[in-house]
Amino acid sequence: MGTFSVWHWLIVLLIVVLVFGTKKLKNLGGDLGSAVKGFKDGMKDGTTGDATADKAAVADQTKADKNTIDVDAKQKS
Repeated sequence: MGTFSVWHWLIVLLIVVLVFGTKKLKNLGGDLGSAVKGFKDGMKDGTTGDATADKAAVADQTKADKNTIDVDAKQKS
């Protein structure tokens, strides 16, 4: 009774697909995958962050997605 059966998970999956749609779920999966890949690359490099590389990555991403708004974040002193 503490665990869910396969049928419970299939019903949950069906409800999620009906609510969000397959296109949004596919985009979410791609975004999550690229975020994880970027995190792994950052951890492997051992860098704290290069401003020019970050801006270049944002520029590449905004070219691919026209719905993204590019905003420069300012660091508080």
